[in-house]
Order: sequence, then structure tokens, then C-alpha cells
Amino acid sequence: MVATRGFTGRVRATERDPRLPPGQYDAGDSWPVLSAEVTPKLSAADWTLRIDGLVAEPRTWGWDEAHALPRAEYAGDIHCVTSWSKFGVRFAGVSLDDLLAAVRPAPSATHVVAYSHTGYTTNLPLADITGGRAWIVWEHDGEPLAPEHGGPARLIVPHLYFWKSAKWIAGLRLLDHDEPGFWEENGYHHRGNPWQEQRYAHD
Repeated sequence: MVATRGFTGRVRATERDPRLPPGQYDAGDSWPVLSAEVTPKLSAADWTLRIDGLVAEPRTWGWDEAHALPRAEYAGDIHCVTSWSKFGVRFAGVSLDDLLAAVRPAPSATHVVAYSHTGYTTNLPLADITGGRAWIVWEHDGEPLAPEHGGPARLIVPHLYFWKSAKWIAGLRLLDHDEPGFWEENGYHHRGNPWQEQRYAHD
């Protein structure tokens, strides 16, 4: 894992903030950089997003095509499995609901594998990325998303630990079964709900 120095060892507040899931601390203004891979040199012009698998119409979007879709925003909190949480973040991009509507998932689809331009993968129940719960984003706090945080575009699924929010997102493959991704194959929980502390496989 690639990580910025100093993200561990923070002193937790004695009075617990109700926005903090169990075992988390408030990262304040910082946003630690944590990656399983080296940050790629990926330009917006080269970025694409594909959704395929158990769908009626597999489709690939380029940068301009994705930006032509209705703009959607998320404002709220994010939580990392390494124990930091960041409050009041703002992202903008497109809702996964709009992207999935264009490909029409099959009734048998129950899970997705999200994959990055780097080859990173993570698994998610389809229910966790629908109903206004997930986005493809390219802006953070009104600015283009920085490469080290997944720019030009990343997946965000903020109600789950942030390793599920794949950086440098390249696509989603819809499946009729659960297929573990990179961290899940290395002992992490298949779902990753921070409020239930689903960090590792047997949590």
C-alpha cells in the first residue's frame, strides 16, 4: 500500500463525535493518500468508463460523454478502513443510477466488480451502488479531482469503507454472484460497513 506519512497515530477525541463510526478518528482538514498501487499518469482524454457483464446493452463512455450526463453531487462524510474519517466532503460527477439506466442490468445481476485503469478491483453488492448511494466523480470541493485521490475520475460509495470507492475507475462488471477484489482476496471484508466495523473477513 502507498500511503502518506503521518496518517497513523492520531489522538482520538475524548468526547466522541456522533458522526464517527466505531474505531474511527476525525482527520480534520487532511485527506491521507492511501493506494494499493502507484498513481498512474492518466489524462482526462484517455479516461474511459465501461459497464458490462449482465446488462442488456454494454456501453463505454469517454470523458465528454460522461460529462454530458446530468450532474450529480455528494456532500457528506467518508470513512477509511485505516481508521480516519473526513467530514463535510463535496464531490461532483454523475450518479451511477443514470449510468446503469443506460445499460439496463439483467434481473439476475446481484453484484458488481469495480475495476480501475491500474488493474485494481473491488466487489460490491449491486444494492450498494443503486438508489442514490454511489457516484463516478471528477470534482472535489469544486476543483478537479487530484490524481493521487483517483483523478481524473473515481467511484465513491461513501456509506462503505473507502477502499470500496475505486480510484481511477475504468469500469463495472455486473455478475450474478459475489467475486472478491484485491483487498477482499487479502483478508478484508466483502462488504465493509464502517458502522458495523466490517474491516476484516470475519468481522
